[in-house]
Amino acid sequence: MQRHAESTKRANHRHMKHKNFVIIAAFLTTVVICIPMHTEAAGKKASPSTGASSSADAEASPATVAASGGKIRATPFKGIIAAVDDKAKTFTIAGKQTSHSLKITDKTIITKGGQPATMKDVVSNAEVRGSYYKMPDGSMEAKIVKLGPLTEAEKAEKEARRAKREERKAAISPAASASPSVSPST
Repeated sequence: MQRHAESTKRANHRHMKHKNFVIIAAFLTTVVICIPMHTEAAGKKASPSTGASSSADAEASPATVAASGGKIRATPFKGIIAAVDDKAKTFTIAGKQTSHSLKITDKTIITKGGQPATMKDVVSNAEVRGSYYKMPDGSMEAKIVKLGPLTEAEKAEKEARRAKREERKAAISPAASASPSVSPST
């Protein structure tokens, strides 16, 4: 009886070792299969397609190049220009607590009154708005610079966005209040 119990114990021990080996082998097989797929997919995302032209790469903004490490979105700004440095191609917007210096590049779109403009049109005490990219080194690169007050087209666009926002808000409110309320019946 004792011999039978001992042989059963050994058989169970061997069975557990075999089971552990199978589990480990299945895990390693899964890892080996998944790693090449993961690296291949990552390589496809990071590398440009072979059909892309080299001129597209030459036209890419430094912000686009910086975006390859992660998503960089343009941040809006507005204010009054406090200072302009023509040599460095920068302008400063004085804020309530801090001032921001934005760099103008060849890719920056500058307009004044809805018409194309140049760095010469960027002057102190002028109203300005637009958007910029925050670069990895902490600098701010202007994407769009709009000088002067809002144009009629911009005012109309702003009003249309406001009306659409109000319309969506109004559509959501009745739907929430139209839900049937359950009143207890006695």
